[in-house]
Amino acid sequence: MDIFSLLDELQTIARNGLHYARDPYDRERYEHLLHVATQQYQELLGLPADAIRARFQQEVGYITPKVGSNAAIFNERGEILLMERADGSGWCLPCGWVDPNERPIDTAIREVREETGLEVKITRLVGNFTRKPTGKNGPHTMVAIVHLCDVIGGELRLSHEGTDLRYWPIDAMTDWHDVHETYARAAYTMWSAAQLIPAVSD
Repeated sequence: MDIFSLLDELQTIARNGLHYARDPYDRERYEHLLHVATQQYQELLGLPADAIRARFQQEVGYITPKVGSNAAIFNERGEILLMERADGSGWCLPCGWVDPNERPIDTAIREVREETGLEVKITRLVGNFTRKPTGKNGPHTMVAIVHLCDVIGGELRLSHEGTDLRYWPIDAMTDWHDVHETYARAAYTMWSAAQLIPAVSD
């Protein structure tokens, strides 16, 4: 286990303990454990401890991994639609966090509409991917659900979340955001296989 995975375990235990514990001595121990984890994050990431703790406190209830939903959209040439993120962290699939009371497939459709102006339908589940915490990824474990989509309407347009939006050959992209290359290649394998299946005639 690397240091970031260890700290993720520690802060999760501490925050779940603080959520459930009523005994003042137990709460004191969990507070101390959270303090230790926060201090270590501060040293590793170079962020203020107050900012790290504030990120932790944004979540309530039992602590679970954050869930994101991603959309893989290919054109007829097998190029994938990618957005250059406005935060400068590279090119990504249309994606976003799953909101409360929202299905991941609805998240993918919503995010595509918001980020690209396109309307899509989900055709297949590409897979579920786990991203462990690192200095680059931040202090949270994240589960990403990737969907293969077909465009059914709308017009391609850039949103405030990106600085560029276009279809790319996967091998031509060298500035991937986070682990989106993994998502894109898994989706491309599925898309390519689907092209080999003959269409059913009426």
